[in-house]
Amino acid sequence: MTVSRRTLLLGTLALAGCSPTPTTSLTLAAGEQGGLYLDFATLLARQLDPNPHVTPRVTAGSLENLSLLRDRQADLGLTLADTATGTDLRALGRVYENYFQLVVRADDPARSVHDLADRPLSLGARGSGASVFGDRLVTEATLGDRVDHLPLAEAAQALADRRIDAFLWSGGVPTPTVSDLDRQVPVRLLPLSDVLPALRARYGPVYEPVSVPAGVYRAAAEIPTVGVANLLVCRPDLPDAVATAITRTLVERAADLVPTQALGTQFLDVRSLIGTTTIPLHPGAAEAYRELHG
Repeated sequence: MTVSRRTLLLGTLALAGCSPTPTTSLTLAAGEQGGLYLDFATLLARQLDPNPHVTPRVTAGSLENLSLLRDRQADLGLTLADTATGTDLRALGRVYENYFQLVVRADDPARSVHDLADRPLSLGARGSGASVFGDRLVTEATLGDRVDHLPLAEAAQALADRRIDAFLWSGGVPTPTVSDLDRQVPVRLLPLSDVLPALRARYGPVYEPVSVPAGVYRAAAEIPTVGVANLLVCRPDLPDAVATAITRTLVERAADLVPTQALGTQFLDVRSLIGTTTIPLHPGAAEAYRELHG
């Protein structure tokens, strides 16, 4: 009688208490309070509990997450694909599409990113993937040097107080903090589609054309912007069995891993999960996808 690799793997996990090891404890570097990163990480930790036990860590975002992984202060991390390009990390899955959102007050005269040249801006929190994109946006759109890097909540308040004229956020739509701001001070998004060709020419197809749906932040029509994949990543030495268990959860509990803020705009299925751009899949993740979907 032959035993399939899947049967052998499941038997191994069952002997270990339906988990890689009974005592596996992992730290997942996530993101800011109020953002999709942290909400997703919390849902994933809940679905994986008790084994492996995953603790989400509040961070500034992609850059800090990559640093924590490099320094072995985290085992898993969420990152934008453009920020992770060139690293030696491995992906467990592409967990959702990330929307760059350039937010202005509704009464602002600006109609394009170029109208913000030489005006006070916040272009992503320090340590975030948005700040990487923000620096690239400054160059491509010639925005000048009146640029700060504030966390989301501070940026929203600064816009409400007119201390800045716009802020850049990277996340799902709608983002609750931006929705809350919109109820306090009406806001709108500026399109970023006009800078997309230059960004793709310089940095490749990691940047994608996406649209924020009509109705988000009371927009009357879709807003064309720039999207980038958000990845769940790890170091290459993450044990295969751990990677497999987490990946199986991404597939089998997909409906339970979409934060409330992203319902209707984000989803998980195998077609999107395996699209990890330039970051190769971890062998344990690749094995799980093969076993589950061929």
